[in-house]
Amino acid sequence: MRAKLLVCTLASIVALTGCANWSTTSARHVNRAAVAQETDPEAVTITAADITDRPYVVIGDVVATVRKSTVFNADPTRKMVNEKLQERAAQLGADAVILVQYNRSGFSPLSWGALSGRGRAVRFQPAQQVQ
Repeated sequence: MRAKLLVCTLASIVALTGCANWSTTSARHVNRAAVAQETDPEAVTITAADITDRPYVVIGDVVATVRKSTVFNADPTRKMVNEKLQERAAQLGADAVILVQYNRSGFSPLSWGALSGRGRAVRFQPAQQVQ
């Protein structure tokens, strides 16, 4: 009887958490004067390089981490992290996240692995505003 209860309990836990990834985002060193109205997250460009062909103002550094909740979850992908970076940058009014770097970490008491991304949120300026 106890074995059946244990199997049912474990099966329930797996069923409830089998599809769950969770994430955190933050913004650091935010230039409050550069924060603008929220933009569309899908329109925010993500790049590992600097953008040199358009003038921009730096809003701040954004960080996103996607963790897998159980051993049964798929590993977090760069696409997942990029979506979270886009969402956070869009909240600040950014047009792009530049100089993006990724870091994978192993399991911890709170997750079975994580992928983090960090970059600099920027807002493009019209060419006549360049100083």
